[in-house]
Amino acid sequence: MTKPSLPELLHAAVSAVGGTERPGQVSMAEAVAEAVDDNAHLLVQAGTGTGKSLGYLVPALAHGERVVVATATLALQRQLVERDLPRTVDALHPLLRRRPQFAMLKGRSNYLCLHRLHEGAPQDEEEGLFDQFEAAAPSSKLGQDLLRLRDWSDETETGDRDDLTPGVSDRAWSQISVSSRECIGATKCAYGAECFAEAARERAKLADVVVTNHALLAIDAIEGAPVLPQHEVLIVDEAHELVSRVTGVATGELTPGQVNRAVRRAAKLVNEKAADALLTASEGFERVLELALPGRLEEVPEDLGYALMALRDAARTVISALGGTRDKSVQDEDAVRKQAMASVESIHSVAERITQGSEYDVVWYERHDRFGASVRVAPLSVSGLLREKLFADRSVVLTSATLKLGGDFNGVGASLGLAPEGTAGDDIPQWKGLDVGSPFDYPRQGILYVARHLATPGREGSRTDMLDELAELVEAAGGRTLGLFSSMRAAQAAAEELRGRQDKPILLQGEETLGELIKNFAADPETCLFGTLSLWQGVDVPGPSCQLVIMDRIPFPRPDDPLMSARQKAVEEAGGNGFMAVAATHAALLMAQGAGRLVRAMGDKGVVAVLDPRLANARYGSYLRASLPDFWYTTDRNQARRSLAAIDAAAKTAK
Repeated sequence: MTKPSLPELLHAAVSAVGGTERPGQVSMAEAVAEAVDDNAHLLVQAGTGTGKSLGYLVPALAHGERVVVATATLALQRQLVERDLPRTVDALHPLLRRRPQFAMLKGRSNYLCLHRLHEGAPQDEEEGLFDQFEAAAPSSKLGQDLLRLRDWSDETETGDRDDLTPGVSDRAWSQISVSSRECIGATKCAYGAECFAEAARERAKLADVVVTNHALLAIDAIEGAPVLPQHEVLIVDEAHELVSRVTGVATGELTPGQVNRAVRRAAKLVNEKAADALLTASEGFERVLELALPGRLEEVPEDLGYALMALRDAARTVISALGGTRDKSVQDEDAVRKQAMASVESIHSVAERITQGSEYDVVWYERHDRFGASVRVAPLSVSGLLREKLFADRSVVLTSATLKLGGDFNGVGASLGLAPEGTAGDDIPQWKGLDVGSPFDYPRQGILYVARHLATPGREGSRTDMLDELAELVEAAGGRTLGLFSSMRAAQAAAEELRGRQDKPILLQGEETLGELIKNFAADPETCLFGTLSLWQGVDVPGPSCQLVIMDRIPFPRPDDPLMSARQKAVEEAGGNGFMAVAATHAALLMAQGAGRLVRAMGDKGVVAVLDPRLANARYGSYLRASLPDFWYTTDRNQARRSLAAIDAAAKTAK
């Protein structure tokens, strides 16, 4: 029997999921197949509605080697494992003459730990084990969550937190889960044979397609201990998120609360001298942080340096001492010791990293209203790490609706450690960029309106003219507005102002869970939803409920953001344009994601309104506009209002 062609396979898969074949999807599938066959790398931009999941799954499954698919969001992971993969595998099985297996794999703390559930959790104050079910009042929210978790543990097949509906608080989940550092290991654990996390790993080892997340991919790359099974092909979906997720995993933090917990956990397990030294170091660190002012530390101040060296040395002594001490009064010593060891090792590694003072790290103080001060350390860049760990031993396909910024892929490529497309060299990963477009007719379906007449937004102060403009646009649209704001303070001020001016319901991020807000926004076309960062890329509301997307200003990073400003400065010192490489790229990515909220289906129409004149007037404005969908462009405020009123009238007539 002849081998089925890629178009045959794609047609079977698209029919199975009830979709429509798109030219862009076919182009993408062909390019992915070519990259995988040639062991090459591909960056592919596939707009909303292209069907990019099948565009990479079909050629990957046809290739026959093991594939890891890493996504940024839980929603896409679930869609792949619960919908796209089962249907695609069923459709391809008769053609391929084999049934590819697939599995989901996450970090250990995402799975219920049977040891902690049945044996109890180490308690900071006494460092023995306590029964968290008895400690929490049954009538309290925590008590109810824990009882529900205990019942769920008897019926769940996966132990995966995301399979628990409705979910529970982070506090409740932390009582019955462990991090990889805290796990005592399957061979030592009385529940090792039934362990959900170990079962997930075993399923992944046998699977042809392993679906995971960016964070686990980063841990696999950074920590050197393989978490993912060996694979020949890596597909990174939502690849615009990868750099920030890898940066997050590579960021270390020390807080007085965290250090105090480690002191309490270790106290009963080591000799008095070692415990006292860690306590003294902890107190010294806390005194230094009481006076800490937020901001970057170009050099580690002397008092912080001494406090961190004391912490590092005391933690090292405790780690050595933890190995030998036996305390008969501590129940289930392995679990208690492992948790204490994890806490102290974490402190030792961060303290040592900061005191070593690498030129490739950025150190800063942060102050949180609720949690107080902390000291943080993050890599100046993750591009070298990604180039070395991601592209060396396998074919990598990176895809997203927003990878092409300012007209090419080189900006995103550089952040991933890739030289400009077409650059030749022995140790330089070769890659191709491909934009397969979108099935949507953006110039006919959407308008990009820039409020050129408004004053340039300053760092502080109210923007009365912007709020007036916002109110008029929302009125013209009849509600139907997703307001994307650069800060929570701006979103709150706008919500307060509009609630006082008109009777359209205004939902505000933070006043309800994100899922509930989006559901309520979609249900009522007159409703508006205002919020900040997670709304810029987390909202998928096709139809008449979202016909106006407003951005209050260009979302540049804050000038006092220690990591972004350090990265910008580093580019400038190397002779580049730091503003364009860091700040403008960051803004372009967010704006492209934000503008993508407007047109989600073939019949959608609407306006993206940017209430920041710099998009029209500044030199970098053309770069940012070139990163957005190809909407019809205007700066005429009356035209924007007339269009919104017409769209509103058409939506009401169609009801």
